[in-house]
Amino acid sequence: MEDERGVLVSTARHADSGSSDSALLDAYSNAVSSAVERTSPAVAHIRVTHHRNRRAGREGAGSGFIVTPDGYMVTNSHVAGGADGIEVTLPDGRVAAADPVGDDPDSDLAVVKIAAPGLVHASFADSGRLKVGQIAIAIGSPYGFQHSVTAGIVSALGRSMRSRTGRLLDSIIQTDAALNPGNSGGPLVNASGGVIGVNTAMVLSAQGICFAIASNTVERVVVALIREGRVRRAYLGLGGQDTPIARRVVRHFALEHESAVRVNTVERDSPAAAAGIRVGDLIVSFGGERVTGVDDLHRMLTGGRIGDGVEVAVLRGSQQLVLRVTPREFAR
Repeated sequence: MEDERGVLVSTARHADSGSSDSALLDAYSNAVSSAVERTSPAVAHIRVTHHRNRRAGREGAGSGFIVTPDGYMVTNSHVAGGADGIEVTLPDGRVAAADPVGDDPDSDLAVVKIAAPGLVHASFADSGRLKVGQIAIAIGSPYGFQHSVTAGIVSALGRSMRSRTGRLLDSIIQTDAALNPGNSGGPLVNASGGVIGVNTAMVLSAQGICFAIASNTVERVVVALIREGRVRRAYLGLGGQDTPIARRVVRHFALEHESAVRVNTVERDSPAAAAGIRVGDLIVSFGGERVTGVDDLHRMLTGGRIGDGVEVAVLRGSQQLVLRVTPREFAR
């Protein structure tokens, strides 16, 4: 009798577990489906042609997504940059010519504009609030198959990679949402349908390692491209990554934040080198403003900082130093 009851209890518990798993799977599916329904109407297939220079006669394709009601669309620079002809196929089947607005190879981002009525646009989410493990959904046109969706998680934050110009891109999102040729320029979205990044690269020699440019970076670049057609940047000549600051260090130096930018590289003859910034330094403020991460530093290195002497506070070992740096304009 005891054995029989034990079997019954075990069976009941197994049934409860299966029911719970099914509920979780349904919730996950509903979250992905809802996010896709919100964002996919703004995602389009982009076809480009080149008639000049070494790429003459070549065609290419990728993805993009509309970010304003009047037709401004974001994609990758390596998709639309330098194109002589750009054709966009919208989710409802309409085909429209697109005009280039601005191209920034250093961030691998470009903006084009289409003229069509009844456009749906996507909204940016705050990539600064991302957490490893949360849902990440990639929407695009891999191999020309429009409106394809893959889902996974945010695998890591704060990655660095180089753009095709050699500029180091920081605050890159790593995800295991599968990307394929043609996904480039499409959005990476969260469970609410907010754009958290722009899909930009995959590691061909590995499986499940893909990268996206964080939405906070994308927003700043897009605004500059729409306003001026280019991005003017102040240049320090260093590479860095977000890093936490130990609490005892925060207390010792009476800091108001618990993260900073760790300097990983300093270029020779750069403003950073001239100012005495070293590899391993933690940048905690720039021009009197808090630096909690790379996004803060990028936001401060605007065109208005070019040639302007700025005080930079760094933590080096057991010291806090204030150095003076004069950013230069970054020129390709």
